[in-house]
Amino acid sequence: MTDTLTPARDVSTDTEGVARLLDHEGRRVHDERLEPWAADIDAAMLRQVYRDMFLTRRLDAEGVALQRQGHVALWAPAQGQEAVQVGTAWGSHDDDFLFPSYREIGIEVVRGVQPRDFVIVWHGAQHSSWDPFDVHVANPQIIIGAQTLHAVGYAMGIQRDGGDQVAVAYFGDGATSQGDVNEAMIFGASFGVPVVFVCSNNHWAISEPVGLQARIPIADRAPGFGIPSLRIDGNDVLACIAAMRWAADHARSGRGPAYIEAVTYRIGPHTTSDDPTRYRDPAEVAHWRERDPLARVEAHLRAAGAFDDAFRDSLTADADRFTTAMRSAVIGLAPPEPMRVFDNVYAEPHSGIDEQRTRFAAYLDGFGEGGAR
Repeated sequence: MTDTLTPARDVSTDTEGVARLLDHEGRRVHDERLEPWAADIDAAMLRQVYRDMFLTRRLDAEGVALQRQGHVALWAPAQGQEAVQVGTAWGSHDDDFLFPSYREIGIEVVRGVQPRDFVIVWHGAQHSSWDPFDVHVANPQIIIGAQTLHAVGYAMGIQRDGGDQVAVAYFGDGATSQGDVNEAMIFGASFGVPVVFVCSNNHWAISEPVGLQARIPIADRAPGFGIPSLRIDGNDVLACIAAMRWAADHARSGRGPAYIEAVTYRIGPHTTSDDPTRYRDPAEVAHWRERDPLARVEAHLRAAGAFDDAFRDSLTADADRFTTAMRSAVIGLAPPEPMRVFDNVYAEPHSGIDEQRTRFAAYLDGFGEGGAR
């Protein structure tokens, strides 16, 4: 008998079986899995959700522009992924603690992160931006998948303190092949901690399509760890809110972790140092542009008589103020003093940092008066 591998299933554009509440045209559809978790979402709430999605897109475009103009060193575009980011943040409680990767600017918009804090780190002026405990969002993690371990550790603390918070870990489809993500799922399931895993399947781990590393939908992996999962349309913000409410309720009620795979798409490059035209078919990008998450909500609100020119003008004015503040925060910003690189690395004095500080100061002195700049 000869062992043969089952041909890889193309999951890169597969949206069969995903749970959704708004179709591609913005029409309300029924899904028995999600419906109970979306019953209270009316037009007034959806206008607020859309506002956060609109602001996310505008500040994302501003971040790209600032990088192209040399004011920030790098930017990880989020266009196309606004629904999963904003929707899951709206579906969580205000004191639930969110652990993002470097692309989840939408959750930070929902939680009230200030304009300056979106760009100051990418400018290179300091190690981190906001105080995580002010907004219940950890600073973005650059190491792929590491934030899943942080989220599980935080959830273990919630469990031991007897709290009712939930920790939420955000990561992409590429990160699911990392050891950290799988180890986090093992720990989370073994200890039954209140953590939600949110995989934004945007189809591309830099230049590698998801079909190369996932022969079946990514959500199907979670039950192997003993974690219930749901595969949703990640461009449907109603589905994203409802799915997070389901997952958070599961975790909050003491039943352990839950897992969401949100099927979405990265319209832009992986980062501003990437050229996606070298590895992506333009027809694929066009296919997903037609499934734009903002256009879907706008169409739904217009059909309900809840979207007009005055609303559009108010959104534009809000976004103009926000992006102007982002730009003002970095243009003309003086470079930090070199020795500041050692500040706030540890909360308490640390001999290793002291030694490095001494050696670096001696290095700077070698450049003469004023040191190296």
